[in-house]
Amino acid sequence: MTQPRTSPLQPMPDDWRRALAVVAHPDDLEYGCAAAIAAWTDAGREVAYVLATRGEAGIDMLEPEKCGPLREREQRASAAVVGVSEVEFLDHRDGVIEYGTALRRDIAAAIRRHRPELVITLNHRDTWDGALWNTPDHVAVGRATLDAAADAGNRWIFPELTEQGLEPWNGVRWVAVAGSATPTHAVNAGPGLDRAVRSLLEHRTYIEALTDEDPESYARDFLTSTAEAAGERFGGKPAVAFELFGR
Repeated sequence: MTQPRTSPLQPMPDDWRRALAVVAHPDDLEYGCAAAIAAWTDAGREVAYVLATRGEAGIDMLEPEKCGPLREREQRASAAVVGVSEVEFLDHRDGVIEYGTALRRDIAAAIRRHRPELVITLNHRDTWDGALWNTPDHVAVGRATLDAAADAGNRWIFPELTEQGLEPWNGVRWVAVAGSATPTHAVNAGPGLDRAVRSLLEHRTYIEALTDEDPESYARDFLTSTAEAAGERFGGKPAVAFELFGR
């Protein structure tokens, strides 16, 4: 049953050591939850990133063969700002990711490699809060990540992964969805907010193609307003909100 929109957001679980964030594009995590990731790495937790694409189709005036390597560099620099050093790319094609067994297999393999207790992804539903249409890439990767959390623990699904030395991992305890219209939990964004802004700013080429605003003002205004809105249900503290699915 969906929680009422006015109900308080609960604190995210903190009895875990490793997390894996799986999203479609460079910048998805920076728009979605970098302040929470900064707080987690500050606390000594391990977080790794897996991106389905290199974002090569994301900038209209830049050819994919030039855009992909550029956005990969920006993503690695962005991750480093919030304490993440492991960043992997699955090399699905930007803009035309297909939900299905191939995507589930790739994400299940990543979960087996990293063996996280917490998996993080982005809004997998058709819209953003019923107002804006979501992209097919976000929908496909979010949905496949929720499925792959179970696939990773079943040795009879994708047995070829075991043959490749990736033993089943049934240790995922939660999948947390950022950008959900129906969040249930949150993390205090205050300590990590400045680094979240700097992390988003590492995607400067993308931001400059997206808006005529000053990049720093754009990044700070967007992340601050989002955190303040979530904080209205989190004791008035700026927050990063998640919809948490237990397993």
